[in-house]
Amino acid sequence: MCKTPDGKQIKVGILGATGTVGQRFVTLLVKHPWFNIHVLGASSRSAGKPYAQAVAWKQTVPIPSVVRDMIVHECNPRHFAECAIIFSGLDADAAGEIESAFRSADLAIFSNAKNYRRDPSVPLIVPLVNDSHLIPLKKGFIVTNANCSTTGYVIPLRALEKAFGPIESCLVTTMQAISGAGYPGVPSLDIIDNIVPYIGGEEEKMEWETLKILGGIADGDDGMKTFDMHARHPLRVSASCNRVPVIDGHTMCVSVRFQQRPPPSPQQVREALVAYTPEAQSIGCPSVPVHAIFVHEEPDRPQPRMDDIINGAGVSVGRVRQCPVLDIKFVVLANNVSIGAATSSIINAELAVLKGVVKLE
Repeated sequence: MCKTPDGKQIKVGILGATGTVGQRFVTLLVKHPWFNIHVLGASSRSAGKPYAQAVAWKQTVPIPSVVRDMIVHECNPRHFAECAIIFSGLDADAAGEIESAFRSADLAIFSNAKNYRRDPSVPLIVPLVNDSHLIPLKKGFIVTNANCSTTGYVIPLRALEKAFGPIESCLVTTMQAISGAGYPGVPSLDIIDNIVPYIGGEEEKMEWETLKILGGIADGDDGMKTFDMHARHPLRVSASCNRVPVIDGHTMCVSVRFQQRPPPSPQQVREALVAYTPEAQSIGCPSVPVHAIFVHEEPDRPQPRMDDIINGAGVSVGRVRQCPVLDIKFVVLANNVSIGAATSSIINAELAVLKGVVKLE
């Protein structure tokens, strides 16, 4: 079994382990080469029960045998004291107070919840984009991953800014899968044979999260590092979010305008997307895909039923072409339950281990 650079296995805990995101953490972590599930946490209704009895399992694989008989605990820091890393799949209604308590107990939290994304002291990390935002942290800290729709399209945006300089404007229209709404999700009579052109709070999240993720790091008034929200090169983002009758896979139509004049050609953009190599690949994170971005040449790809071709940890991009209003337009497909959720948190934790942000005793 592959181990961390110092040869140790790392004890981890999962908060919200019985929910859909928590279940995804379980399926990924039971086969992880570094991380060993040590504690499962959930609500008081589940506490004291074996995991197999506490969970309404909704994954496509059986409950892993190594966790079936693990006793579920309440989400209290005292049960997780031996864990070097805590993964949070908690719903937003519960995450705020619980994650704060774990941080106060000097535990390292990698959260899928939205509660602390706006906090100027909390890194908002898409691991294939802005691992440089993993600034030195106290022993107890929270690192969040982004909204599942934001996560997918900022990966090619980062590749383009790296190759061609700042983007001035971006229009993004999403076609988001029903699994993004969690379980039980959208009522069948609302989504079958239909499109819902509204997802509460989603457009605002995409617009401001993009600025924090693609922006730089600045010195705050108190001398602490903070995030500059792309202030050095102002970026305007307009998002329109739609729920569509697809189970998994968020598809996004994106148009961008570059500061660089003349702008790059579609072929130059394709080449830059193919060449993009994030640091998470080069430093050896075990969960990163071989290709961060897979570029399609076919005129009708990517498609959710056909193109989860990199195990959900990267994105597919197609239809790269000139935009008659801005500069370049393209289509992005991202697996919202993988890179858009648990997988991002796991790669964030891998980065934190390799960069020494998580201290292994």
